[in-house]
Amino acid sequence: MNRLPQIDALRGFALLGICMVNAPIISGTWHLASDPATTSVDHTAAWLVTALVTTKFYLVFSFLFGYSFTLQQVAADRGGVSFSRRHGRRLLGLFLIGFGHATLLYPGDILMTYAVLGLALLALRGLGARAALLAAIVLIAFLATVMLVAGVLSLGTDNAAHFSADAVAARQSAAYRGGPLSIIHANITNYRHQLGSVVLYSIHLLASMLTGMAAGRLGWLDPSPGTRARATVVYRRLCVAGLLFGLPGGVLTAMCTYGPFDDRFYYLGQAVDVITAPVLAAAYGTALLVLLRGRFGHRITRILAPAGRMSLSLYLLQSCVLAFVFTGYGFGLYGRVGPAALALGCIALWAAQLALGARLMARVRYGPVELLLRRITLGPAALRTARAAGPLTE
Repeated sequence: MNRLPQIDALRGFALLGICMVNAPIISGTWHLASDPATTSVDHTAAWLVTALVTTKFYLVFSFLFGYSFTLQQVAADRGGVSFSRRHGRRLLGLFLIGFGHATLLYPGDILMTYAVLGLALLALRGLGARAALLAAIVLIAFLATVMLVAGVLSLGTDNAAHFSADAVAARQSAAYRGGPLSIIHANITNYRHQLGSVVLYSIHLLASMLTGMAAGRLGWLDPSPGTRARATVVYRRLCVAGLLFGLPGGVLTAMCTYGPFDDRFYYLGQAVDVITAPVLAAAYGTALLVLLRGRFGHRITRILAPAGRMSLSLYLLQSCVLAFVFTGYGFGLYGRVGPAALALGCIALWAAQLALGARLMARVRYGPVELLLRRITLGPAALRTARAAGPLTE
């Protein structure tokens, strides 16, 4: 089974969104964005990132995780190996890599969450495509309801969140500008504090994974020659839905996060985001797929796909670079760079990663972390027959 270049291109594209969402946490810019003294340029930058990027791109990666799940299952069956054992080892490897990532670099790591949800996906692999899509809709509706209830209850509270936020920001600035032990302690503390949110938003991720699993079985990203014209029509309709439904939802979410609505409306904005972010994420993905089939599709694929082939390595590299710039591991600029400069820095980092991916993938088959994960997944004995069993990731 050959790799699907459109999947790699989607991953390469989504790396930009992941960087722009993770960077404010690693850099301490999350606090500056809501500071009354923040410049209008910085406030606008944070507002736009929330409206257009936040929560959208981790849904793209989750969708692709579910899509690749079906391809890995086919590869394992073709090779005559136990998919459950192979997938279990893969999830263990993801969890261990994620644990190191969360402890040393970024407490918002998503790999451990993927590893746990991968077990749920394994348990639900017997669902048909329609049942998986229905389950995804139910999960999204449940999470939106929870956020809506929290939002209604928040309307009756006073607006004193900024005082606690200021105190938290001051403590974290001191911790992240300190030495390695201080940074590690802060990462562990922050991860523990946000564990409830991780569990809650795992519902969103699982819904996206189930959608990806259904899409993999239906061949949405790799339609047969006879159905490609119809698939292109569907892609374009999803793009229109993103503009008419997903984009206004993102705007409303940003309004509830950074104004003009105050903090009491935050969870109402999140309820809207739970429903509309998947639509906007789908619009982003399908817009890219349409471009890939157009006149310049080959060039776009050549730029994005190599980075997508080593997206796990580049995801971790983003955290390494950002941690070096903003914490005591390096320059210690935590809380000192505004959202606008940070967004431009993320774009520059992503461009450098695209160049790195193109150069490295021209020489090797796997990125360094992908190779490590592959070895963990296959196990020592199976590595000798890996080529006969087929590729692990598409």
